Amino acid sequence: MRRDFSRRSDEPELMDGAGVDLDTFRGCLNDLATVNTLTLTRRPTLAWLARATRDFKPGDPISVLDVGYGHGDMLRAIRAWSRKSGFRADLVGVDVNPWSETVAREATPPDMDIDYRIGDVFALDSGRRFDFVVSAQVTHHLSDGQLVAFLRWMEATAVRGWFVSDLHRHAVPFHAFRLLSRLAGWHPFVRHDGPVSIARSFRRADWQRLAGAAGLSPAEIEISWHVPFRLCVGRIK
Repeated sequence: MRRDFSRRSDEPELMDGAGVDLDTFRGCLNDLATVNTLTLTRRPTLAWLARATRDFKPGDPISVLDVGYGHGDMLRAIRAWSRKSGFRADLVGVDVNPWSETVAREATPPDMDIDYRIGDVFALDSGRRFDFVVSAQVTHHLSDGQLVAFLRWMEATAVRGWFVSDLHRHAVPFHAFRLLSRLAGWHPFVRHDGPVSIARSFRRADWQRLAGAAGLSPAEIEISWHVPFRLCVGRIK
């Protein structure tokens, strides 16, 4: 069947289904963390944080919320970056999947002091704000309406700025990931969900339309493309 990349797919991902047990979820997240390393997933977020904190000085406090932390690898990378930069970081993650906290804590050294939480981000400590809100490889799981609500929520919650990193909907990464995941022997869920994630993801026009629907003007956001086929949107206030 010929795949149509002109619009977002609504095909479901296996990991989003009910009844996924802990061992299956752990196996998926372990392989996804490897995928994130191989595909430089963390690099755009760390580069954006470095740019957004140019006026910070060593010893300054910084609070970061990561939405949809999964394996916790982004927060661990942010912890390493913050220590290297000399910041006193308060790092919090929230994820809707109840198994994420277990898996992330297993993979995180205790001295990293990262606060992993489970729950609906819209109900997270009502009224609390963070310097920065980041989210990677998450927004493609959302419908357009949910994403508009999420953009509004980030705008209200982030004091200094927010950054979303996700996939670029395109035939090249779709077919390349199918081949790579089979050759690497990754978890069956990863082999299925990877291409589906790409088909569910975005193009620049999607981000422009959805940001506009959230009340954000083109001058307020920055949309950037990163190797390999990452499409990111951010705002520094």
